[in-house]
Order: sequence, then structure tokens, then C-alpha cells
Amino acid sequence: MLYNLLPTTLQLFLTSLLWHHPTPSSTPTTLQFQLRHQHALSNTSRVVFSDTKPDLAFTMNELSLRTAKTTVHKPASQALLRSARLRGAHIPWEPTEVYGPDVQDRETLLLLAKMANNAYTEPDKSDWYDIGPYWNVTYPFGWEPDADGFRGHIFATPDNSTVIISVKGTSIMWPIGGGGPTQSKDKLNDNLLFSCCCARISSTWSTVCDCYDGEKRCDQGCLEQSLIEESLFYSVGINLYNNVTYMYPQSDIWLIGHSLGGALSSLVGLTFGVPVVAFEAPAERLASARLHLPSPTQSVCLALQPSTQHVTHVYNTGDPIPMGTCTGFGSSCNAVGVALETRCHLGQTIKYDTITQLGWSANVIHHGIEAVIDGVLARQDIDWAGTGIKGSVPTPAPETDCVDCYDWTFGDFKNASGTRAVGCGRRRF
Repeated sequence: MLYNLLPTTLQLFLTSLLWHHPTPSSTPTTLQFQLRHQHALSNTSRVVFSDTKPDLAFTMNELSLRTAKTTVHKPASQALLRSARLRGAHIPWEPTEVYGPDVQDRETLLLLAKMANNAYTEPDKSDWYDIGPYWNVTYPFGWEPDADGFRGHIFATPDNSTVIISVKGTSIMWPIGGGGPTQSKDKLNDNLLFSCCCARISSTWSTVCDCYDGEKRCDQGCLEQSLIEESLFYSVGINLYNNVTYMYPQSDIWLIGHSLGGALSSLVGLTFGVPVVAFEAPAERLASARLHLPSPTQSVCLALQPSTQHVTHVYNTGDPIPMGTCTGFGSSCNAVGVALETRCHLGQTIKYDTITQLGWSANVIHHGIEAVIDGVLARQDIDWAGTGIKGSVPTPAPETDCVDCYDWTFGDFKNASGTRAVGCGRRRF
């Protein structure tokens, strides 16, 4: 069910019904986008929308995004996916060729990063990146100073052929600044998604779920259940996606985000099989496994697992958060109470070696999206890919030989009956 939809949105919904979805061969190599809506989580845990006022007469050639063919894997049906995830079972995934963002085009990554940044702020704020005069007219619905939930923007092409959902990341009072009313819920989601076991760092930490069983043992079933609570951001993201596809039923959907927003975009993008670009995101492979989302595996189930290459992570080596090194007693993450212990990302990674190329140190000051925009993507004087071409984009590659939480033991410690996925099937426990 949709909430607080204004007449403009209903008009766009009708437009999308009339639009004929082109085949990939007829899709242009560039797309132009307009800001259409803001989305936010209301205090009643409902996804709400606020419309912008798009001027459909203008063109934005200078703000075009390049596209590229990509293969995504969609679940055979959402009903089957929901049922299988609850039972820990495997389902068939259907490969589909779509047009996603051209992640090897620097200008495309730069504009997507600016769009991801603006999910944190509003047009009249100093940290808003100017991406065109018609993108700056918004209504602060769900973005009030005391609003504390999941939020972001929705962009669309003039013909509604493609829609981009941006998702805000973590707002925490780091040593470099930040914070805000969302930081309490942001920290809760960070600690659930990216810690080994409920943010059990030591006896001095308060855990965020009751799955710890002592001596670095953690109950797997408890962890899986903890991640699907309706109030958590992954479930909110699922509801948001369903609402957007209700408004734009014939459109291709892309998801983008920074930090926590990037990881959430990846998890939702895996759920529905749509292209994702995530900037400086903490590693989400472990969370996706706990949510029973598709992921590559080296087990005998390999043939059952679809590719996740439609998810692209972009980050720099000077940021300890996606590198999985923001851990330990003296780290910035420990100081602000977030346990970001995972280091393995899904999909493909575009890694900018800022430590070697720019002499950056490994420091949380390089985590902010502004560091990526101004310090990396906006620079055309660096041969990032080692090809002899300045301003080139590093080649995307999967993260192999990566292991999360190797010193923890996960098992069925708290619940002695039931079933859960193991390998290619299920077993009793």
C-alpha cells in the first residue's frame, strides 16, 4: 500500500503504464534523469513519499549517465523467494539482460556519487552537490530536523524507462564531524549487519541481539531472525522497492548509496535482481548469507547460485571501513560504538589505491562520500587503472580468497529444533 502520494505521482504512474519497455538493443547509450521524489520512513514505520515539481520541458545533456548491458538474476517469483528465505531453502533464479550504469565511465560514477551524497542533505545545505537547477526543488517531507529513519531520493528518466533509488548511509558523530537524528537507528543497523555476532566486541559492549553464546560462539538461527525484523532497514528497503515498482511498474530500477546506504542498496538489489552501485560500503557478503540471498559459493551448490556481478562496489584503500580494518580498541569505529568487522563484498569491486597513488593514510576521514567525489572521481590527473590513461577507472574485479569472522563458531546453540539451510538443502536441528 502506498502512503501520502500526491497527484503528480499518480500522473507519473499512468505515464509508466503507457510507456513501452524497449529491448536492450534499442536502449540509448546515455540516459538523463530528473529528481522525482523524496522517500522516508515515517514514525509509524511506513514508507512515505514527497513529490518534486519536475519541468518535463527541459533537457539535461550535461547530466547524462552512460549505460552498459549487464546480466542480473531475478527470483522466479517474490512469493517463492519469501517462502524460501523463511525456510532457508534454495530457489531458481532467472538471468535477464538489462541496461545498468556504465561503471567504467568516470563521469557516470561521479554523478552517481553526487546523487548518493545528496541523500544525506537538502538543497539549501552547504554539503549539497549542485547537479542541475531542476533537481533542487524539493519538499522536506520525512526530512524534518528530528526525522530519524531510512531516507533518500528517487530519480527517473523523462519517459520513466529507468528509475534510480538512492539510500542514505550512516550519520554518526565521527571524530571528523557528522551525526544527526538518524544516528541511533543507523548504529543499530550497522552493528546487526556488519558485526560477527550482535556487536559482541567485549564484555564492555552492549549487544544488539541475543545470539551470543559465549567463547566466540554465536547462534546462526538467532542471527538470521534478527536481520528480518520489520523495523530494520533491510525490511524497510524491501517495502520501499515494492512501493517504487508500484509507481513505476514498467521501469528498470537501479539502486545507489554510500556506506550503510550502499550496503542496503546491495542487499535490496540482490533480493530483486537489479543493478547497484555502492560507494565506500562496509562488506555485506556475510549479511546476505544470513538473509539467504544469492551469492557465489565454492560448494557443490555452485550451479544453483546466480552471479552477483550486477552489484558494483566503489571504494578507496585509504578508507578502513570497506577495507575491513576499522576494528580494534584504538579504531575510530570502536570509539563511536560501531562494530564493522566484515571485509568481504559481493559482486565486483572498483578499488582506488589512494594510499599508493595519493599517499593517503588509512583513516576514517577518507570514508565520507565527499572524499570519493572531490579526492578521487573528480580527479583526471591520476592513472588509476595503470593503463597510461589519466582519469581511467580501475577494472572491476570480484573479491576472492576473502573470509569473514574466521575465529567465530556459528551453530545451533540456542534452539534445538527446527530446520535451516545447510549446503544445498536443509537439515533438522
